[in-house]
Amino acid sequence: MEAIELGFDTLVRLCILLIELAGIIVIVISMVRGFIGFVQKDDSTRIQLAQGIMLGLEFKVGSEVLRSVIVSGWNELGTLAAVILLRSLLTLLLHWEIDVEEKRQRECKEAEAVEAAKLPEA
Repeated sequence: MEAIELGFDTLVRLCILLIELAGIIVIVISMVRGFIGFVQKDDSTRIQLAQGIMLGLEFKVGSEVLRSVIVSGWNELGTLAAVILLRSLLTLLLHWEIDVEEKRQRECKEAEAVEAAKLPEA
């Protein structure tokens, strides 16, 4: 029975590491793309960067949920719950920021279209 528990524990820890690695990779790729978009002055950079960070955080939250399977004490579980809560709040904040930025960009495009329609044709 101990061998099964040890094998399960090892498997869960390996899965946690792989999921965390996936989250880190997503965040790093998003940061690189964000930097490139910033240099190129791409208007959609903020939204794409926030979406990438949000996806990376979701991977990290997933790994923390999986980690809850192998925690050994209440103190560790409390710490884990706090980490999950903070990462979830960050994800919600990023989602809100994406919504606000998309609305702002839509309004700018609509205002530009109205201005273009007002210009007399030459």
